Amino acid sequence: MTAETGQPAARIELMGAHEIRVRLGVGRRDAYRFTHHSSFPEPVAVLGHGKVWLRDDVEEWIRARRPDRHGRRPG
Repeated sequence: MTAETGQPAARIELMGAHEIRVRLGVGRRDAYRFTHHSSFPEPVAVLGHGKVWLRDDVEEWIRARRPDRHGRRPG
């Protein structure tokens, strides 16, 4: 809880490279390619085991680029 509002603090969820691979259903090479593309969100931290991203940012990136049922990508 926060002292100011008495409400529970917002939970920040992070994703590492492994979680991104699993979420996208891709291998290491493709995950590396995606996470190093200029359109991919910036990592919020670099930890001992690697970079981490905000889950919400990654999910938004996926939604914006997921092909529709006809195989077309948005934009």
